[in-house]
Amino acid sequence: MTYAAITGWGMYVPEPVLSNADLEKMVDTSDDWIVTRTGIKERHIVAPHETTSTMGSAAAREALERAGVRPEAIDILIVATTTPDQLMPSAACLIQTALGARRAGPVDINAACSGFVYALAIGAQFVRSGASRTVLVVGVDTMSRFLNYEDRNTCILFGDGAGAVVLQATTQPSGVLSIDLGAIPGTGELLEIPGGGAAHPATAETIAQNLHFMTMQGRDVFKYAVRAMGDSSAKVIADAGLVPDEIALVIPHQANLRIIEATAKRLELPMERFYVNIDRYGNTSAASIPIALCEAEAEGRLRPGDSVVLTAFGGGLTWASAVVKWGP
Repeated sequence: MTYAAITGWGMYVPEPVLSNADLEKMVDTSDDWIVTRTGIKERHIVAPHETTSTMGSAAAREALERAGVRPEAIDILIVATTTPDQLMPSAACLIQTALGARRAGPVDINAACSGFVYALAIGAQFVRSGASRTVLVVGVDTMSRFLNYEDRNTCILFGDGAGAVVLQATTQPSGVLSIDLGAIPGTGELLEIPGGGAAHPATAETIAQNLHFMTMQGRDVFKYAVRAMGDSSAKVIADAGLVPDEIALVIPHQANLRIIEATAKRLELPMERFYVNIDRYGNTSAASIPIALCEAEAEGRLRPGDSVVLTAFGGGLTWASAVVKWGP
C-alpha cells in the first residue's frame, strides 16, 4: 500500500507586525477587548512589495529544501488561497514560475480557512493512487488587503502568511491516514468577500459599497465552527482506527482561542494537546495550519509515530479535518 508522507515543511510570515496597540489608533477597540475575545495580540502584515505568490514561494522553498527535493521533481503543485495575486493566472502558476518547477501541474483551490487541509487531502490522493510521487501543497493568504480597517469585527482578526508541505510516496504507514471534507449549504453569506468576481465585478459603485472587503457574522460563524470542527475531528480519528486519547497533538485552524477551547471540550481532550499560536499571528486563513505545524515541529511537539489531527473551518462555510501520522 502507498502512503503520502509529509517529508518537508516550511513557513513564511512578513516582517511588519501590527499589534493591538497599533489597532487602538485605527479603530474603536482595545488590547484587552481583542485578547479577551480572540486571544490575538499581534499579526504580521505584508510589506508593499509582497504578494500571495511571493509569500507562498518562500514557504515552498523552505519545505523543498527540508525534504531534499528539487523543484523539477514536483508532479503536482496545489495552492490553497482565497487571495490570489490576480484572477488569472493562478497563484499556483506564479509560484511554479518562481520555483522553476517546470514539470509540476499547478492548480489553485479555494476553501477559505479550510483550504490547506483540502489541498492536503487532494495531494494525498494523487500520491496514494500512484498518479504522482511528489506533491507540493501550499497554504497562503494575504488577508490584510481585503480588510476594512474601519470594521473592528474583521480587521482585528486577520494576518498574512504562508506555509507549505511536501508529500512523497512511501510504503511505510505514515502521512495522511484519514480525511473529512464538507460544507454547510446556505451559509456562504456569513463570511464572504462579495466583490471582485463575476457577480459583482469591480466598478465605482462596488468600491463605494465596500463590496471588496470581507464581511463576517461572527456569532453564527462561531457556533457552526465549534460544531463542525469537533464532529469532523471525531470522525477522522475514528476513521483512522484511533480514539481521541491516542492523539498526540491537535493542530487547529487559528481563528479564535475560544473556538479552539470549545473544540477541545467537545473532543474531551486537554488544551495541552492543542497547539496554539494565534496570539502571534492572528487568523492567517489557509496558512494557519501549516504555520502552526512548522512551529510545533520546531518546538519538539511532533515526534516520529505521533498521530496528529489537523482541523479547520472557514468561509463557505467549509470544514476539513485529517489525521496525519508523523514520521521521518
